[in-house]
Amino acid sequence: MNASKTSIHKLGWSLEERDPRIIETLMPLWGWFYHYYFRVKTEGWHHIPTQGKVLLVGSHNGGLASPDTSMMMYDWFRRFGTERLVYGLLHRHVWKVNPQLAQLAAKTGAVIAHPKMAIAAFRKGASVLVYPGGAQDVFRPHHLRHKIHFAGRKGFIKLALREGVPIIPVISNGAHDTLIVLADFYQQVRQLHEWGLLPWLYGVDPEVFPIYLGLPWGLGIGPLPNIPLPVPIHTRVCTPIVFDRYGDEAASDRTYVDACYEQVLTQMQLELDDLVNLV
Repeated sequence: MNASKTSIHKLGWSLEERDPRIIETLMPLWGWFYHYYFRVKTEGWHHIPTQGKVLLVGSHNGGLASPDTSMMMYDWFRRFGTERLVYGLLHRHVWKVNPQLAQLAAKTGAVIAHPKMAIAAFRKGASVLVYPGGAQDVFRPHHLRHKIHFAGRKGFIKLALREGVPIIPVISNGAHDTLIVLADFYQQVRQLHEWGLLPWLYGVDPEVFPIYLGLPWGLGIGPLPNIPLPVPIHTRVCTPIVFDRYGDEAASDRTYVDACYEQVLTQMQLELDDLVNLV
């Protein structure tokens, strides 16, 4: 295996790829999108302590572009600077399908979405940003745009319990209007794949197969990259969630993990409902 393939293979498994100079270079571009394209309004940043580590838990929006994610990143860096460490867990498929994009993301603090990397970040004193809903969340149908959707994934709860860190929800309204997801036909496409009629692109199960209206395709078929429409976005950092119990025993208690999951889901939905009603 040559050196370039080796570096791509290891990409995402190191905390040392992060480069504050690259972040500083990107800040003016993010700032233009923040102020003039998405005209972001934000609130609640006082909920993040000036020191210490937290688990930021977000709801994904707006297709692969996920514009609220980059706008949240911009807000973090302009408030806390590029030296305060935060790492984002990036879906494992991105590292395989688009290594060039993944390499740039790694420079801004992205690591592969694996508990090992989140734990390593916490042990380094960094905060971690995770979007549990993944592909199912970012491409959820437009009529569900005001619903928190984590697809039943509870690994982030176990992570917070084991590492003893508070969860701080981050939500947004508007970003899911930057494209219009009509429906998800994953089950039908998966059946065609199982019949041998439709191979997965790059050999990767996409987990979703949306049909959406948006740029640049007009009608997008499948989880294609998109250019987000210039829709105003309102983001909010919510009140920290601190559980009654922490530690390995709490993280291994399925009933307790389920209860913590429902607590986070409920609080985030209430906050999103409130954000939507402000419009």
